[in-house]
Amino acid sequence: MNRAVVNRHVVVRRVPRVAAEVLAGLASAGVSTVHEADGRRGALDPALRPIQTGARVAGSAVTVSCHPGDNLMIHAAVEVCAPGDLLVVTTTSPSTDGMVGELLAISLSARGVVGVVLDAGVRDVAELRAMGFPVWARAVSPRGTVKASPGSVNVPVVCGGQSIAAGDAVVADDDGVVVVPHSRANSVLSAARARLESETAKRARLAGGELGVDMYELRPLLDKLGVVYVDEAP
Repeated sequence: MNRAVVNRHVVVRRVPRVAAEVLAGLASAGVSTVHEADGRRGALDPALRPIQTGARVAGSAVTVSCHPGDNLMIHAAVEVCAPGDLLVVTTTSPSTDGMVGELLAISLSARGVVGVVLDAGVRDVAELRAMGFPVWARAVSPRGTVKASPGSVNVPVVCGGQSIAAGDAVVADDDGVVVVPHSRANSVLSAARARLESETAKRARLAGGELGVDMYELRPLLDKLGVVYVDEAP
């Protein structure tokens, strides 16, 4: 970023984006598999929960830093969103106010945004579910917001305890949300696909009656840890 805009409130128009086919692959793999494939990194706070069930998305992050209780910068962010993006919203101090609702979701959907991850509150939940617009949020709240305070768009933020840069891959489903840095997205997808292939074979073995302690060769570990099998409780 140009030094002239450092420490100012900015809207960054151009950001790197993860290729659409990579995002589709990450979404198909799902949050838990992607988390494991990336060395168990990148999981956001589990307090950020989906307001719907069954949604599974991945998008390039458009990041928004807002004043608590003020969604001015979310409106500013809509203009720089592109199809396949996922909006990531944080506030400069904790907030549970309803920062996103039906009208903003309509606007975001018209830009091709695949969903919102919100480290604050959401409202109009029934309407969002009806329109099929997925949101992961810290709270559901009827409290509205003002539009008065400056913030920034597409700058590095911390959301749900994880650092997220504009253009990072964000994956979200019923298990929660995980972020993969832009530079690792391709390699994490390859690792995720390898895990899925391995799990297909394991699924068949378990369905056939094989025990996990044998498939994962855990009996020596149990013995090493002093776990013994007895026929009756002592």
